[in-house]
Amino acid sequence: MTRKVTVLGSLNSDTILHIDHLPVQGETMAMTDASTAPGGKGANQAVAAQRLGAQVHFIGAVGQDQNGELLLNALQADGVDTTHIAQLANVGTGAAYILLESDSNNTILILGGANQQVSETNVDEAEKTIQSSKVLVAQFETPIVATLQAFKLAKSAGVMTILNPAPGHKEIPKELLGLTDLITPNETEAEIITGIPVNDDISMINASNKMQEMGAKNVIITLGERGAYYQLADGHHGFEPALKVKAVDTTAAGDTFIGALATKLAPDMTNLVESVRFASAASALTVQGAGAQPSIPTLKKMKEV
Repeated sequence: MTRKVTVLGSLNSDTILHIDHLPVQGETMAMTDASTAPGGKGANQAVAAQRLGAQVHFIGAVGQDQNGELLLNALQADGVDTTHIAQLANVGTGAAYILLESDSNNTILILGGANQQVSETNVDEAEKTIQSSKVLVAQFETPIVATLQAFKLAKSAGVMTILNPAPGHKEIPKELLGLTDLITPNETEAEIITGIPVNDDISMINASNKMQEMGAKNVIITLGERGAYYQLADGHHGFEPALKVKAVDTTAAGDTFIGALATKLAPDMTNLVESVRFASAASALTVQGAGAQPSIPTLKKMKEV
């Protein structure tokens, strides 16, 4: 049976600016290229899960504008259910401006737009969808109050919850963390959440301990090209190295990892290592292509390599 995954999150129109290096203050710089693509952490994660074998339902919002139509069409073309994406008047669709350096690293500027209008009402309208899902995934590019409401509905029905705390927040509600089965920050977000710089094995363990003390049950800290550290509620922990590939664009690597996890991970975490390896392989394929959603692999592509 196809796994049903619901994603609560953002939809952005991405503008990718290709540059040699980040400009310093006062510097004028020529771009080497510019392109556009559908994006947003939520949408990227939804596309990844859909392409990798799940049936995905999306909760979010776009403006009543051309970009909103393009983003809806892109999700629908992948088979994502967009029934619970609101089309709002008098607010623009979310946008992201990605500064892509020649070494494949990126810096991203976000204009929230309609994403910041996602409300508890939008979530309540999707209650049956959430509670009939196997997994609920959310990030922080939409309001935390909506995420909290979604997680309440999910846990009341025994649905597994994955919180990708991106962008990082210093003060995550304790109630939300208590409803989180798995939290998945990168090293920067883990430091923002815990105040502990994540730069070695001890700091990964300490940051994970702190997040568990704060209420999260299980933790995965993603470390980009290095790999991922995991720590479970039962004390089991370990590190999975990333596959070594030549990166072209790392924009959607983390989102692919989350979406891939959502398609595989068992609620009791017994297949976590297998799921992390699958997610890492998917991310490795993503970074070898340009653009966010265009580079996310399908399950067929995964099987070919």
